[in-house]
Amino acid sequence: MSDIIRNLDPKPVWKNFADLNAVPRPSKKEERVIKFMKDFGERLGLETLEDEVGNVIIRKPASKGMEDRKMVVMQSHLDMVHQKNNDTDFNFETQGIEMYVDGDWVRAKGTTLGADNGLGVATIMAILESETIAHPPIEALFTIDEETGMTGAQGLKPGVLQGEILLNLDTEEDDEIGVGCAGGVDVTATRTYSEEQTPEHMSGFKITVKGLQGGHSGMDIIKGLGNANKFMNRLLFDAYENVGLRIHSINGGSLRNAIPRESVAEVAVENIHKDAFEHELNVLATTIKTEYKTLEPVLEVVIEAIETPETIMDLGVQEGFLRSIYTAHNGVYRMSPDIENLVETSNNIARITLGNGEVEVLCLTRSSVESSKTDLANALRASFELSGFVVEFSGEYPGWQPNMDSDILNVLDKTYKSLNNGEQAHIAACHAGLECGILGQHYPEMEMISFGPTIRGAHSPDERASISSTKKYWELVLQVLKEIPVK
Repeated sequence: MSDIIRNLDPKPVWKNFADLNAVPRPSKKEERVIKFMKDFGERLGLETLEDEVGNVIIRKPASKGMEDRKMVVMQSHLDMVHQKNNDTDFNFETQGIEMYVDGDWVRAKGTTLGADNGLGVATIMAILESETIAHPPIEALFTIDEETGMTGAQGLKPGVLQGEILLNLDTEEDDEIGVGCAGGVDVTATRTYSEEQTPEHMSGFKITVKGLQGGHSGMDIIKGLGNANKFMNRLLFDAYENVGLRIHSINGGSLRNAIPRESVAEVAVENIHKDAFEHELNVLATTIKTEYKTLEPVLEVVIEAIETPETIMDLGVQEGFLRSIYTAHNGVYRMSPDIENLVETSNNIARITLGNGEVEVLCLTRSSVESSKTDLANALRASFELSGFVVEFSGEYPGWQPNMDSDILNVLDKTYKSLNNGEQAHIAACHAGLECGILGQHYPEMEMISFGPTIRGAHSPDERASISSTKKYWELVLQVLKEIPVK
């Protein structure tokens, strides 16, 4: 199947994307892809270096006749979100992505595709290896660990880059020109609890919430999709209130930047309440499925009898935990008053683990306004501290303030219009974390813009990249490089 992918149009992009996807590259495990990219640059005979955090920089002189143009930094990130379906046997640390063509879409078999941001990386590789494409001096910047901490952008030192204009190839709508983005902060709530021996008169059950769409916790948060952790908590809270359910363990969600698709809890219920418990939970599950039938048509809640767990959670801590999760905000917090249909501030209750005397809740709070980001983070902190949790803020990164007067915006806007029969591009900020905000702190004089091909379902196994859109985007890249202003 990789041969089919390699021969898609535009071949220079898809060929390199197939090569890249053959290399395991989950976030935090980027050693192989760093080596892959360094080998690529050195094989071409280009100046290639790795900075102290693992970013790879490859410089290519201007093509003939373009020597007087401003140097352009073409930037994409090497890592990918590693999500798979529960029924998919796949190891992101050892296996390359298995791709296939589905009409106009390239998909992966049961996993994320890695088009975010692999197609951007492949685009830059195609420019670097070409002997015929017209371009100004190029400085390719391949950053690491964008998805789980912006480590590469955060660690890039001032003075390393020489370029004056940055093209970030990480936007997921081919008619969109990105000029701003949200900042973010990781909110982590933890606490310990005492375990109790489960009384003999209790029976064990496993509750599974699955079938949710998931998706990008920034770009998709406006859709109002279901959150498996919130659904699970609603079920547990109801069963605790009505039949005295006791919790043994919870495992819900995965990464901070992915809307949680699945959650599993093991619980205990008094024998005399078994029938009432199953009835109550099935009724509530039906209610939730009805509420979300349009957005989450394949949502499932499965209740299974299991061997009774040996231990259960301390009752007082359990009550506080359930109330905290119920109280903690999830989803859109505030819409932008300045930009139509743009989420200003949001939170994703991304991951909940509970068991063996420890609870951990991972959230990602985003906002294009720093004060609003702090406000929501403090609201979350307050909801958890009321139940005895210790709350930490970490991994904070700034947003990217739009510059509507930049030369590169003018170039991209005019070029898009000329290539698309007068159609106007959508110039917008996005509710996602792009590296531009961080890079802008290191290089405040650098003009920045973001664009890319159409990608759907990013950060979930439903991720797919449009073939026709990639061709459209490639033509835009080629023309923009020709139109870079003179120094």
